[in-house]
Order: sequence, then structure tokens, then C-alpha cells
Amino acid sequence: MKKIYISMFALSALFFTGCADDFLDVAPTQSIPTSDVELYNTDSGAKTFVTSIYAKFLDWDMSSFGWIGLASITSDDADKGSSPGDTGTDKDVLDALTYNASNPSAESTFIAQYDGINRCNQALNMIPKLDKADPALRERLMGEAKFLRAFMYFTLVKCYGGVPIVDRLQSPTSEEDKKMLLTRKPVAEVYAFIEKDLQEAIAVLPNRSAYAADEKARASKGAAYALLAKVSLYQKKWQQVVDNCNQITGYALNPSYAKMFRLEGENDIESIFEINGNGAVPTKGIAGYSNTQGARGAGGWGWGFNVPSQSLLNAYEPGDVRKDATIIFRNSTLYDGRVVPETVENPMYNFKAYSSAYTDAWETDANIKYLRYGEVLLMKAEALNELGQTSEAIGLLNQIRHRAGLGDTPATSQTAVRSAIWKERRVELAFEFDRFFDLVRTGQAESAFAADGKVFTVGKNELFPIPASFILQADGLSAQNPGY
Repeated sequence: MKKIYISMFALSALFFTGCADDFLDVAPTQSIPTSDVELYNTDSGAKTFVTSIYAKFLDWDMSSFGWIGLASITSDDADKGSSPGDTGTDKDVLDALTYNASNPSAESTFIAQYDGINRCNQALNMIPKLDKADPALRERLMGEAKFLRAFMYFTLVKCYGGVPIVDRLQSPTSEEDKKMLLTRKPVAEVYAFIEKDLQEAIAVLPNRSAYAADEKARASKGAAYALLAKVSLYQKKWQQVVDNCNQITGYALNPSYAKMFRLEGENDIESIFEINGNGAVPTKGIAGYSNTQGARGAGGWGWGFNVPSQSLLNAYEPGDVRKDATIIFRNSTLYDGRVVPETVENPMYNFKAYSSAYTDAWETDANIKYLRYGEVLLMKAEALNELGQTSEAIGLLNQIRHRAGLGDTPATSQTAVRSAIWKERRVELAFEFDRFFDLVRTGQAESAFAADGKVFTVGKNELFPIPASFILQADGLSAQNPGY
């Protein structure tokens, strides 16, 4: 199934005209000439449009160094790592929360999402025209495209707040078009757009069990419900969180937390949506994802960025199996026999990015698990607790703890259970790109960063800066986020 990300883009550059220097071209795309439509008017041709969307998640700018810096190094779970003098371009200022509107990681992440959205819009525009492709397949593919577009807009709204909504293909030939493409929409409008895409995806996507074995990583009905539950969580729509979580069936906790992040755990019983990488030619992995986070120095195999913080290490209770499954320790031996010598530069590294078979390769077989059943249980527990159903929330929380080798939570009151769930999210989802956003959405950021020796500026650091290059091009149509 890794192949769905990798087809060599039978779609040529004619179809994807995005340019990093021109946001008007990042969002819309050209239409395929009528004479070329027939080239793709088959089942395999229709799939190609959606394959190109999945393939975007393997790009350096989408899932690798910039995203790691923006969503992980900024959090109290991680430090910059690497050598003291190696800033990783901007990872030092991200770590210190002192970045500005010209930050490269904030810009590359912003552009990457719109490049992906561009591909979604292209698919949604073209697939209905492919009348020789199977109608049921076309319907499913459009559901996948809408799920993936919603996923990208969710990333945007978490990172930047209100953003432009581009949902159609149109060259910016008029002032009205330009205004539409460059005007930031209110946060509530962006969330409503995401919810609409997900509801429409749910209506047509199959359950994971209906996919063939070689298509198991495609977006499913369960993935759409899980993302919708998470979108509801961020908006504090507690009953909707519960309702959507209740629709997620056919999944369970993997008995082994550690094996979940190894090759044998890819697309396992717990996985709801993950990005697949493969280190073998001709398929490919996520560019630089493992290498940039690998142990650095003599006896190491990578750049050494995004290392676990002492704060994260201290968050694990004694006996928690997730600690050794999340953190590679200096002077230790890994599950595959690889020795991490004393000579590597940093005391800890991210185990979830490790690839045994392709350890020092630029493209490895490491996956990113973005949605899994463990988080579904925690989302439902948080929502139930907020709805006053604390005893039910405790039962779900304890399922997570028991898998980690821990006993029942001692928390009993609504307030104590709330804190327990937040802490459990931290250690359960460490290095899965949630911690920074969890701190912001729950109001813990200022105190958590202070405890980690960082200054979180309330009213500013909740959002990343809109790229200065976009603000310049918007020419008054879009305002910068506060503090930048």
C-alpha cells in the first residue's frame, strides 16, 4: 500500500502549477485540457489524482524538518538537540519561542499545506469528469480527497488561526478572485469548512475492513470520524466528540505500545490514519524524517534534532513502558541489537522516528501515526469528563494506563481527572505532533513552558506567524497574527 503515495506522478507539471513564491499559484491550479482528459479516464487514471495528494505527505516541506521544528521542537516535550552551534536554520529560535514573521519553518509549512490543498482541488475537479472510471470508485476517491483537504486545513487552523479558504479551481483573473484567494477567513468559518468536508467524506468512504490489503493505508470512514472528533475537541464541542468517537469501530489498542512504532506495527489494529514511508526503491519514505532526528556524533546515524526534553522524561511514572518505547538513550542497546554509544552528542533521541532496516538512509520505512485508537479513547474520556460523566472517563483513561503497565489512576474528581487525562495525552502521544497544540487549546501553555524554562507570550505564541511573504502579496487583504 506504500505504493499509493509514490506513483511517479503520471500527472505532469502541467496540472500542478504551484509556485512557492506566488501564493496565487499555490492555491488554484490550471485545468487539464479537454484533449488530455481521456488519458486519465480509467480507474487507474482516476486513482492517480488522489495518489498525488498522499504523495505530498512524503515531501520534506510537508512532514519533515520544518514541520518537526514547528510542531515538536517548539513544545516542552522536545529540545533543539544536534550540536550547540548547529541551528538547523531556525530550530534554535523555534525552541526558544523567539521566531518572527520570516521564520522559514512557518513559511514552508504554510506553503506545503496549500500545495496539498491544490492537489485536492485538482482531484475534486477532475474525477467527476472521468466517466469511464467506476462510479463507486470515483465517489470513494472524492471522499479521500475531501478527508485529506480537511486534514490540511486542520493543520493550518491549528498553526495560524484563520486562513484563506480555497475550495475550487480558478485562475485569479479578477480582483474578486484575488480577494477570495488572499483574504483570511475567521477561525469558525475554517472549522465549518473542515466539518463539511469530513461529513461529506464520511458519507462515501468505506470502513477500513472493506479495503484490500494493498490499500489499507487509505483514508477510511473511521479516519474521517476520528479527525472530526479531534476537530470537535479543539472547539470544545464535547457531545460531538463523544458522538463521533462512538462511530469509530473495528479498532483496538495494540497490546504492545513499543511494537506499534516498528515495522511490524504499521497500519496495525490501532492505526486509524498514518503516513507510510518505505526505504526501498522505487517507493520512497518521508524525506529526511528519520535522518534529521537520528543520533548524532561518533557512532550515530543522523542530525540529532528534536530530542526529548528532561521535562518529558520526568513526566513518565515509574514502570511506564512508553518511556523506553519513545526515547532512545545514549549508551544503550536498541531492540534490534544496535548499540547507541556514549560518544553520541545528545543523551536522548526520538525513538518513534527510528528505522531499523534503513537506519541512516535519507528515506526510511518509518511511518507517522497521526490518528490512532489510543487517542480516540483519550478524546472520548476528556469529553465525557467535561460533560460531567467522570466515572466513564476514568474507565477509558485506565485502559490507556493499563496498556502502559500502570495501575488505575488515583484521580476521582472532575478537576483531577481532567489533569490526569492531559498528562496521559502527553506521555501517550509524545512526538506525534500534538503536545504544543494541546498546551494551547487547554490553556496550559504559559505555565508549562515556564516550568520548562521558556517564555510563552500569551496573546502571541498561541499561533505561528503568517508568512511575511504572504502578507506582502496579500497587500492589505490579510492581517498578520498578533505580536508579529
